[in-house]
Amino acid sequence: MGLLLSYYGDDFTGSTDVMEALSLHGIDTALFTRIPNDEQLQRFSACRAIGIAGTSRSQPPEWMDEHLPRYFRWLKDRGAQFCHYKVCSTFDSSPTVGSIGRAVEIARDIFGQKLTPLVVGAPQLKRYTAFGHLFAAYQGETYRIDRHPVMSRHPVTPMNEADLRVHLSRQTGVPAALVPANILAGANSSAVDAAVSGHDGIVLFDVLDTATQIETGRQLLRLSEKTGPFIVGSSGVNYALAKAWVEAGIIPGRSSFQPLDRVDRIIAVSGSCSPTTARQIRHALNHGFAGIEADPIALAGDQGRKEGQRLTAASIAYLKEGRSVIVYTALDPKNDKGTELDRIPGGRHRVGAALGMIAGDAIRTCGLRRAILAGGDTSSHALGRLDVFALTLRFPLKATPGSPLCIAHSSDPQLDGLEIAMKGGQVGLDDYFVSLRDGIGTAA
Repeated sequence: MGLLLSYYGDDFTGSTDVMEALSLHGIDTALFTRIPNDEQLQRFSACRAIGIAGTSRSQPPEWMDEHLPRYFRWLKDRGAQFCHYKVCSTFDSSPTVGSIGRAVEIARDIFGQKLTPLVVGAPQLKRYTAFGHLFAAYQGETYRIDRHPVMSRHPVTPMNEADLRVHLSRQTGVPAALVPANILAGANSSAVDAAVSGHDGIVLFDVLDTATQIETGRQLLRLSEKTGPFIVGSSGVNYALAKAWVEAGIIPGRSSFQPLDRVDRIIAVSGSCSPTTARQIRHALNHGFAGIEADPIALAGDQGRKEGQRLTAASIAYLKEGRSVIVYTALDPKNDKGTELDRIPGGRHRVGAALGMIAGDAIRTCGLRRAILAGGDTSSHALGRLDVFALTLRFPLKATPGSPLCIAHSSDPQLDGLEIAMKGGQVGLDDYFVSLRDGIGTAA
């Protein structure tokens, strides 16, 4: 039947977001945590989409130069109709960290592709682009991204520019054009052709609502023979393509999932300092979770091993008492130690890795069936410490799109089949942790 899409996710939570968007539309998807060997790849040969979860969102351009070409070449060799470089729907990035512009430059060389479509808007996630500007919802209100209460103050990559073309111009010399919402709303292919005619660079497609998303998908399919397979954007890319594939009769457009049962105990680890995650932690603490505060400076520094042992022992003790546990580095954005942490080389990465080791030890010791990794960068580095080579979708959380529950595939029998969720800092309702412990009757 052919591979429809291959992708690289610039962090792990975003990578599961793509898997969710595709799987919901009936596209079986396997997400690898690294380039798989032949045996691992063959295990998922029936899948029509495959991805690799990466960490480029938290890396400098020099890291991208060293690592992304290998991933892009491997993905190109899969021969999929589209190859997607997945970025966060909030587009947070900078010239020095998670540079989307640099990723485009690398891909242009490997794919030999001059025109690169870009789709960021995803109404399913309450992310919208209008005339090139990005908007995102928070607590029931929609904000321009440079005025967003969370993303405008992101501790690593604050968004201080809403015009995505201007934002990209700070990261790359590759020019960026726009196919605006009013052209897409008219479903006028000749107007789209005129907008991209003679352009050699990035082309941003506005997605303001369902109508512009559907038309964007149609145009991506139509233009792909001219542009080539490489495309950049949020999971808005996948929602747009899926709608176009359904319309063309290529995929069924639907799927079903077994109800999510309750488990007696789970462990959650969080390196997020987002106010959204803070509310979720407090809600969990008020509903039976035991909270264990971690010192991120100790985890990242010379006392890392000792602090990790303390946190692991405390977690296991609570779990053996029958309680669920959440280990967190910040319960309030005001307590964020990011500035101090950044003085330690690789400090944030080391915190994420340490939290992954704590979760892994607790899972193996207590025989847990379900776990949660919270924080975009944290999740990436935490999962890297678990012997998991692939993920598939277990259960989509309709109330919290973009942070599904997954099934872990591992050579370690204690981890193989583990149900694991990864969520970005600003993602989810207040009861996120509690609902994953208590279960959800249906995915509808």
